Amino acid sequence: MNVGAALLSVLATMSLVGCASGGRVLVEVKGHRFEVEVADDDAERARGLMYRESMAAAEGMLFVFDEDMPQAFWMKNTLIPLDILYFDGERRFVSAHYRVPTCKYGGDRCPNYPSEGDVRYVLELNAGVGAALSLQSGDRITLPDQLNVTP
Repeated sequence: MNVGAALLSVLATMSLVGCASGGRVLVEVKGHRFEVEVADDDAERARGLMYRESMAAAEGMLFVFDEDMPQAFWMKNTLIPLDILYFDGERRFVSAHYRVPTCKYGGDRCPNYPSEGDVRYVLELNAGVGAALSLQSGDRITLPDQLNVTP
């Protein structure tokens, strides 16, 4: 089963209503919905998906910043490979890094994966899930109203 079919299968079994419990919300990208944890303060953004051993296909983490600016992410202490998708304050796709490997180095020697422009939102998904969306510049992410930060 390909990633797209797997996503549809998972999504068909999920209840997709507004916000989910446990600090999770639903976002949509190119017709695919993802249940994501929101990291919207410094402590949550710093921890990100560190130390997680797995994540379901239709799950992820959404990083929300206060203003549009270049961002760079790294994989320090992140145990699962990810796709990192960058969106601006208008919720338009800016750039991505796909199939980013875990970092095996100790300390702070993990490489950075920067955006190719100013961004406000960063969506991390399992490696290959974001790539399967075939995003083009300007494609939009749909967010719950409470996460839409005024540019």
